[in-house]
Amino acid sequence: MELWNTTDVPAKSFSRLSNCTVDTSYRFIFHQVSYSVIFVLGLATNSLALCRLCQSPCTINSTAIYMVSLSAADLFFVISLPLRIYYYNQKARALSSNTGDPSSWTPGVAYCHFTFTIKYISLYGGIFFLVCIAVDRYFAVVHPLASTLRRLRVAQLVSGGIWCLVLGLSVSLPLLHFAAARQHQPCPLDPSSQHYQTIILAALGLVLGSFLLPTILLLYSYCKVLSVLRQPRHRSRRQHHSRQRNLKVISWVLGIFLLCFLPYHINLLGYTLTHVGLLPHCGLAKVTKAVHPVVMSLASSNCCLNPLIYYFSSSLVHREAPGGGSSGSQ
Repeated sequence: MELWNTTDVPAKSFSRLSNCTVDTSYRFIFHQVSYSVIFVLGLATNSLALCRLCQSPCTINSTAIYMVSLSAADLFFVISLPLRIYYYNQKARALSSNTGDPSSWTPGVAYCHFTFTIKYISLYGGIFFLVCIAVDRYFAVVHPLASTLRRLRVAQLVSGGIWCLVLGLSVSLPLLHFAAARQHQPCPLDPSSQHYQTIILAALGLVLGSFLLPTILLLYSYCKVLSVLRQPRHRSRRQHHSRQRNLKVISWVLGIFLLCFLPYHINLLGYTLTHVGLLPHCGLAKVTKAVHPVVMSLASSNCCLNPLIYYFSSSLVHREAPGGGSSGSQ
């Protein structure tokens, strides 16, 4: 359930690539197992992080605001996982039935659009709020006197704006699918159709743009913070520990971001271009289709890894003065 239902692409979409097929029936069991693990871990870790953050309102600052939003976005996805597990369970049962064809069970349009929307709320909510945490650390370290940009009210407005952006993006993608389907097509769209290709490529551009811009901001913030923290000034032990905490937080943000989202978007680009026929390379089509379930689950595991950022940033959340800049530990 991606730009079009990438797990169930119609066979005729491969017509441009002779004998270019690969068996990915493993994805039904793989997704049931991986999503079950992600559901248990994601529900436990994000609920704990959210409770810890909300139980200390007197110490809430800009970092905590973004952490709360990140945990909320993760929980959106976690609570939708039982629906996705059910989806793949039904596909697996259809595959093992007499027909042996997983496409013999097709979910309704409403089901398709709902799970599609929830997935992108989490995916791009996770991306944008990870970048917010990195940029917050950037201002705390590189411009510590610019306290206005880290005030509680500003962080709340930024967080609210990002929620509107994420919801707009998440709703627009199913609307593109709905426009392509013309209310009669279920989840799968045929990428060999010229009409559907336009919709698919428009969605791909929207998705990649929503990934590339945050990536640039994140890399810039990381490089600037690393440059400042390597300077020999402010050698007191307290400031040294604070600098190390900031570096650890932004390093975890960058590591989780690249580990979870970079493989997914690179594979999605190759997968889409080969299947719409713009890049008729059989080997690439086979590889991207074969590894797609893996990178999709890797991107989904982001909701289990994000609470680690709270673990490393908890001292910053509870030690910095609420409502403004640092308390002198930057």
